[in-house]
Amino acid sequence: MPGKALIAGATGLVGGHLLKLLEEDPEYNEIIVITRKPIITASQKVVQHSFNFDHLEEHKEKLKADDIFCCLGTTMKKAGSKQNFHKVDFTYVVNLATIASENNSRSFNLVSAMGANKKSIFFYNEVKGEAEEALSSLKFKLINIARPSLIIGERIENRPFEKTFQLLAKYLAFIFSGPLKRYTPIEAGLIAKALLKAAKSKKEGVQIIKSDELISIAKS
Repeated sequence: MPGKALIAGATGLVGGHLLKLLEEDPEYNEIIVITRKPIITASQKVVQHSFNFDHLEEHKEKLKADDIFCCLGTTMKKAGSKQNFHKVDFTYVVNLATIASENNSRSFNLVSAMGANKKSIFFYNEVKGEAEEALSSLKFKLINIARPSLIIGERIENRPFEKTFQLLAKYLAFIFSGPLKRYTPIEAGLIAKALLKAAKSKKEGVQIIKSDELISIAKS
């Protein structure tokens, strides 16, 4: 029986790829997309809701789905402050997961980051780790946490460092082998493909999927 999916962050790099995959997947007959701004899509399966993420709990009844895909995330530069960064990468993520758990969603699938650790000295990784821990305590049959390395793809916003590293990575691919394999930059499309496959798997519990494992899953 076809299911229902929900995606938050569909306007982002990974989220955009994931939305296309969900639109084409016959195992889902409805895709709920929650964004701040409407997106353009020709798929009749897509149901869009433009919410203020500060008040998600007010829309609990509209957020019912079997599989939840959370691709929310920002940068310190775009957020403007640690407080705003924490709100997007922790509060919004955990609030959505809490609502999904209360709605009895089967799985919650999160795009986190390599290095996520609540005890990290780096604020970015600390927040990601805190979000992972909070999510892992919630009641889901399956929780997939993807920890990609540097994500490759064309973004709307300009990120000079990422573009430079991506160019270097093409010429220094031989470096990412052996112990360094897990640091290999990964294409956004592969993350989306791997996360969707993981969500449809028969596994249960909390699954941490590292960057090199995401590549293997996507290409399997």
